[in-house]
Amino acid sequence: MEIVHHGGAEGVTGSCHRLRLSARDSFLVDCGLFQGRDHGPGDTLERHAIEFSVEDIRALVVTHVHIDHIGRLPYLLAAGFDGPIICSKPSARLLPLMLEDALRVGFTRDRQLIEPVLGTIDRRLVALDYNAWHALPVEDAALAPRVRLQRAGHILGSAYVEFDFREPGERRSRRVVFSGDLGAPGAPLLPAPKPPRRADTLVLESTYGDRLHGDRRERAARLRAAVEHAHANGGTVIVPAFSIGRTQELLYELEGLIHRGNRRWRDMEVVLDSPLAARFTEVYRELKPFWDAEAHQRLRAGRHPLDFENLYTVADHDTHLQTVDYLARSGRPAVVIAASGMAAGGRVVNYLKAMLEDERHHVLFVGYQAEGTPGRAIQAAGRGGHVELDGERYAIRAGVDTISGYSAHADQADLLRFVRGIRTGPQDIRLVHGEPHAREALWELACKRTG
Repeated sequence: MEIVHHGGAEGVTGSCHRLRLSARDSFLVDCGLFQGRDHGPGDTLERHAIEFSVEDIRALVVTHVHIDHIGRLPYLLAAGFDGPIICSKPSARLLPLMLEDALRVGFTRDRQLIEPVLGTIDRRLVALDYNAWHALPVEDAALAPRVRLQRAGHILGSAYVEFDFREPGERRSRRVVFSGDLGAPGAPLLPAPKPPRRADTLVLESTYGDRLHGDRRERAARLRAAVEHAHANGGTVIVPAFSIGRTQELLYELEGLIHRGNRRWRDMEVVLDSPLAARFTEVYRELKPFWDAEAHQRLRAGRHPLDFENLYTVADHDTHLQTVDYLARSGRPAVVIAASGMAAGGRVVNYLKAMLEDERHHVLFVGYQAEGTPGRAIQAAGRGGHVELDGERYAIRAGVDTISGYSAHADQADLLRFVRGIRTGPQDIRLVHGEPHAREALWELACKRTG
């Protein structure tokens, strides 16, 4: 058995890991795009081209549908991969939407070129129930490999992956677990991940391996304070958010604050300005059976946490531009949630251009900002600094705040709790999906578990 990393081992994007069981049989876990500093120099097509052999890859297993975990899938098909694409049932609904958007932005808007790719992916998808073993195709039948997906609590449909197989001469099967991205316990909408019973080898994410998030009550208080501060100044709160996961969690939390709030809160508009996020939110609503107990309690009380009265969705580009201009001028209390999450493109950039130089407004980061992205630059510089957007330099006069607790990623304590909760093993832990300082900090603590 050998694990080879084709991305996501030295940084936080481009996740792609190969589990090689023999010279003829391998499985790929994720195949994501590189972003920010991980992208490196050079042309995008060259950077994301599949340069490794795909002849022995029997299946691709997808942990979740964030673009840094699935974005290279079209390149993988172009390289000749013709096996099944295994994922959870919710992910099977969400994956085509995410890839369609990625193809439109990164390749072409020509439907005649996009649809054949999406059709191929749709035919290859194998949607699994959680906590159910599934036999995997191999040339060497003696390996008897199987895979099981377990809830990861990161975004809807996210999973960590258990592989079980037999090696020559061994009486007991071997168990290898890939964490994918683990969610933070207490996050809205999704149940917390439960550790596997056994793992001989664990490939573990380390995004926040050196940090602790605040608890949910503290996060909600900081969100409320940021909104009230901006509104007291007659400004807008701009939240760069990923279309899937973070956006729906924020809507859920804002519905709760509005439900409990005073008249000012009840008059406030929440603007969802991302067509893709709106489509994902619609699918989230359809997938209510996968929500957690608290969310179902709200539904039984007659509330609609992802479709409340104050929620206003911006559809077309002209309305988007009108909304930017109106909020920049009017001082009407509003929270704008717009993609992209790292401010590297998308509609949020127009809000930033219009409002960053006005001290009435506030930029609120609720997720990880990779090195080399405008989001990280704004976060690092803060009020009084500068940032470059689309080749122009902007002074940052708006307030800037970060609530890391709304990250969909587990923090250091959560990751260690996941490791320590595994009853048997692991004897081998490999840290991926983190910057060097995060991996090093987590390693010092995680290695104490294994010796």
